[in-house]
Amino acid sequence: MKTYLIEMKQIQILWLQRILICILLGVASVAAQSDDLQSTMLSHLASPHDYVQKRVSSFDRTGGNSDFVKIAAGDTITLLDDAGPGIITHIWITIASPEQYHLKKLVLRMYWDGETSPSVEAPIGDFFGLGLGDYFRFESIPLSVAPDKALNCFFPMPFRKRARIAITNQGSAGVDAFYFNIDYQALHHDLPADTMYFHAQYPQATPAKGWTNQWESNSTPAVNEKTNLEGKGNYVWLEATGEGHFVGVTMSILQNQDGWWGEGDDMFFVDGEKFPSINGTGSEDYFLGAWDFGGHSFSYSLFGAPVIGAELVGSRSSVYRFHLDSPIPFTKSLRATIEHGHANHRSDNLFSVAYWYQKEPHAPFPPLPPVEQRLPRIYPVGGPGNAAR
Repeated sequence: MKTYLIEMKQIQILWLQRILICILLGVASVAAQSDDLQSTMLSHLASPHDYVQKRVSSFDRTGGNSDFVKIAAGDTITLLDDAGPGIITHIWITIASPEQYHLKKLVLRMYWDGETSPSVEAPIGDFFGLGLGDYFRFESIPLSVAPDKALNCFFPMPFRKRARIAITNQGSAGVDAFYFNIDYQALHHDLPADTMYFHAQYPQATPAKGWTNQWESNSTPAVNEKTNLEGKGNYVWLEATGEGHFVGVTMSILQNQDGWWGEGDDMFFVDGEKFPSINGTGSEDYFLGAWDFGGHSFSYSLFGAPVIGAELVGSRSSVYRFHLDSPIPFTKSLRATIEHGHANHRSDNLFSVAYWYQKEPHAPFPPLPPVEQRLPRIYPVGGPGNAAR
């Protein structure tokens, strides 16, 4: 088992090194390197694998073709409840529901080793990067949405004693058909003592409270000259306590104001820092684009902006960044944040999910906002393009 884990870790490091090289060389080289990446995977297929491959799914237990489950309004169903040790390697879900914004109304929760406080809690759409309640396609290494409305997650999720995954329908209509496949490895031996657990948490700001609505553009002097060294008023992706590492974030924006939403800097405060040891230069920069993304959507292995709206009230954007090449470690705490506009002058709606690994126990999650507060809508915040000035 130890040899197998070392081999898998070496494969993972090699993969990440090759992906990073592709990113540094540019988009064209990603395609050029794809054969090499595939060869890396294929070269290890002859090695022994010390686990039993298992799957839990919604297949029709009668042998028929009704390979789905229904979820009545208000009900919770269990997708997986199985003993460890094991590692969940892939989750696939697709949903047929007549209810608008069912992606915001179905809540996904995951529990490891008998815990009563979930390690994963998010609206199901947000967990898969669809933070505004509608479907779009994108491809990254850990998450992807494929034709048509197929939700995929490849984050490895280890557990020692038990894993439980549940879905709650907080909508007013039943789900006609909920299909799922959950693939996991049942291990013959215990996980290493230092193995960390997967976590994901959903915060939102509807709206983020800008410090002023008396501005005409992002370059208005009163806005542009404002300072923010300590992250006061930043939108918080994650506040975690314990020992772990941050591996990424998906975020969606619904604009309440005209102009470019992305003037804010990312700031990471590690182990109680007063000033961030990681401080970025702009929202599109953190998501590894530039210059307002040029109005172009894109979807790459570790970063992307698959939805880019016009710089107007009501526009929608969705972005993601995964730190698989270099997770951000913490030993006591982590506060991962981003400004909403320069020094937090904007009042747009922000929805996000942070993904990280840590040793248990984790800090209790803040209460999930009620359904009505999770739905995307414009708020009368004032400022450019907003009626309430």
